[in-house]
Amino acid sequence: MACWGKIRTAVAFGLIGCLTSNKPAGAEPAYVGVVREYVETLVRPMAEAPVVVKAIQEQNAKLGDVSEMDMRVLDETYRAEVAQGDLQMAKTLMAKSVSQYLRTKQDDSQGTILEFFVTDNHGLNVGQSTVTTDYWQGDEDKFLKTFAVASRDIYIGGAERDESTQLLETQASFVVTDEKGELIGTATVTIAIDAL
Repeated sequence: MACWGKIRTAVAFGLIGCLTSNKPAGAEPAYVGVVREYVETLVRPMAEAPVVVKAIQEQNAKLGDVSEMDMRVLDETYRAEVAQGDLQMAKTLMAKSVSQYLRTKQDDSQGTILEFFVTDNHGLNVGQSTVTTDYWQGDEDKFLKTFAVASRDIYIGGAERDESTQLLETQASFVVTDEKGELIGTATVTIAIDAL
């Protein structure tokens, strides 16, 4: 955790580009190790809480045999609602106790976690701390490089500066397991690298 201060200093002096672009071939950007440590130490235990595991298990049981076509229809409906400001599906998700729990954890992070959501074993959102842009994550790297390949590693995406907030952000995703250690879903957090 000591290296978090180095990233904060680098960001303050505008050196994050140097940390991410002038690296030796094959080396990972400097922020990746810091984000991985933060997620492994603080975020993974949050995603293993009983309220999260239970919510994922319930959705897995409910949508066990859902077809890809049905998932795409749900996703398109959700996206259309978000685009039109008619947030029926999102409001239903946000009212769940698991979403309220994730929102509390986001709020407790003091600006480090910007978004926190969990999915079932198909990549469909189970709970979310904020309104996400889509409902189905099953066709994205956050699911394809974790759950789909049964990897217990943390997948960390590229760093991007949010145009509206000017924060340097990245997403980290990992599988969620049940009490037996079986993979049941995924968790994804958007991290403000500047806040680490």
